[in-house]
Amino acid sequence: MCATTASLRRFLLTGLLISLALLGGCVDGGQERATEQGEVVIGLTDAEGDFASYTVDVLSLTLTKANGAVVETLPLQTRIDFAQYTEMTEFVTAATIPAGRYTKAVMTVDFSHADIRVENAAGDLVPVPVDRILDESGNPVTTLALDVHLEERSSLLIVPGVPAHLTLDFDLASSNKVVFDDQGVPTQTVSPVLFADVELEKPKPHRLRGLLDEVAPARNQFSVIMRPFRHSLSVRDRHFGSLRVISSDETLFEVDGQSYRGSEGLRALADLPAFSAVVVIGEMLPRPHRFKAREVYAGSSVPGGTLDVVRGNVIKRTFTSAGDVLTVKGATLMRADGSIRFNDEVTVLISSGTRVTRQLSMETFTSDDISVGQRVMIYGRWLTQPNDLFMLDASEGRARMLLTTLRGTAVAPTAPQAAYFMVDLQRIDRRRVALFDFTGTGIDAAHDADPRAYEIDTGALDTTGFGAGEPLLAKGFVRPFGQAPADFEARSLIDVSAVPATLAVNWVPPAPSALGGISGQGITLDLTGAGRFHHLRQGGVLLDLATLGSAPQLLPPAAGKAGRYLIRQRGRVQLHSRFEDFAADLAARLDEGAIVSRLRA
Repeated sequence: MCATTASLRRFLLTGLLISLALLGGCVDGGQERATEQGEVVIGLTDAEGDFASYTVDVLSLTLTKANGAVVETLPLQTRIDFAQYTEMTEFVTAATIPAGRYTKAVMTVDFSHADIRVENAAGDLVPVPVDRILDESGNPVTTLALDVHLEERSSLLIVPGVPAHLTLDFDLASSNKVVFDDQGVPTQTVSPVLFADVELEKPKPHRLRGLLDEVAPARNQFSVIMRPFRHSLSVRDRHFGSLRVISSDETLFEVDGQSYRGSEGLRALADLPAFSAVVVIGEMLPRPHRFKAREVYAGSSVPGGTLDVVRGNVIKRTFTSAGDVLTVKGATLMRADGSIRFNDEVTVLISSGTRVTRQLSMETFTSDDISVGQRVMIYGRWLTQPNDLFMLDASEGRARMLLTTLRGTAVAPTAPQAAYFMVDLQRIDRRRVALFDFTGTGIDAAHDADPRAYEIDTGALDTTGFGAGEPLLAKGFVRPFGQAPADFEARSLIDVSAVPATLAVNWVPPAPSALGGISGQGITLDLTGAGRFHHLRQGGVLLDLATLGSAPQLLPPAAGKAGRYLIRQRGRVQLHSRFEDFAADLAARLDEGAIVSRLRA
């Protein structure tokens, strides 16, 4: 995708889904190899969407060879909240399977006990549970098979001795349509879309969860027995396989609440009992595929140990008779017994006895460093009968400050030599800025954080490319409570024109003239009759297409670059890898009377 400025009208495409209110099928291909064994590591992820929770049961995950042979790679039914994986990929299994070329993947999902919560009708990210879930025919959803064809260069080649990698993306935004009635009650229609990536074309941080296996400090590596997602860390089976992890001098470790770096961290890891809980965040490197650790958490530093854990954003900090209380929004509660609950808000008691660390840092921090907006993971004890002041007691527990993401637009400085870079905030970690109470964040009331002119200490980061009104994304940490200005310390400042974008439009009712000028050179959108969705989302910052002043255009990628272009009609999906073939197919369908319901690119 290209830049998003106020004057932008054209968007380069690498993927497009068109839903028509009138289709064909996909074809298998590929060549078979010998019957030796090879290994594939499979991860699951999701594109950014409007779901606060999308928890379903994945029953199976099969791969199909070019000759039609089917291999199951998921050893156990697995409960997954796909909404938690918009910014990372979770390793789900390392499977040994017959060598050969695989041309199809199928993920079977059970919605019978789904926990789905969606942004409410007002669009303010207040999560509303979805109880009515239908398929495209209007029938209640039970199980659905999501399939993707691995064609041409996207086929999965398994050969002995060469680890392969496959990422499956259950695209929630493309797969789901949510409509609210007059009382604000949602109905969800599921039309599943699954994408596959075998070349790490869209790299994200990868997360590995499981049990500590072998540690080899001399080789700068260790191995983890996979226990992905919500599987109990007290079970020591190897059904999901294991994965070797490469460490470096820059790898940061937190082991039983203590911070280490590099070889010192590996030695601390080696001192842990066998099968200790481990979570690793890092990157998957290609050719050959290998996993390099950036952060490692082990022992009691992993949720699911002896303490209960709350994760979310601090929206308010108050002083009570019991001590300082944080209100955490969008909280996920992970109990010591392994259960997980979604709570909209949780109150947490902290004190000088709370041990505080910060992601990507070995510095020492205190509870005073936790301020409004900060994303946190807090370890404590959940009260069996929560009182009026707090629900989680972390006064003698631990808190980890996590990288926090700001989304908004640049503000023109009010003085030629402004001390800080200012942003008009839209959201903090996808939560509306109106949810946050910034009282007490400043050195005095006059210096409390102002979301319309949120002050960011950018340090040595280059800010010259950000003009007033330019959308941007900043990652870093909120300044300590009561110490603003500045309000935020940025580790990175991203012009969202440089990150992948998603364009979504729906037409109510479906429109025969929604698309025009269809050819191998591009497609023009007519926003007349557009429904609730007519936006470009880039880095979580929204651009209303209706404000562009002219019709947006969708352009093909550079010559010779393949993409994924899907047409859904009457419940069936046709996939194209070449834009010109897609455009010709689309034009023919519209000429035959099809009408356009929605589009996502």
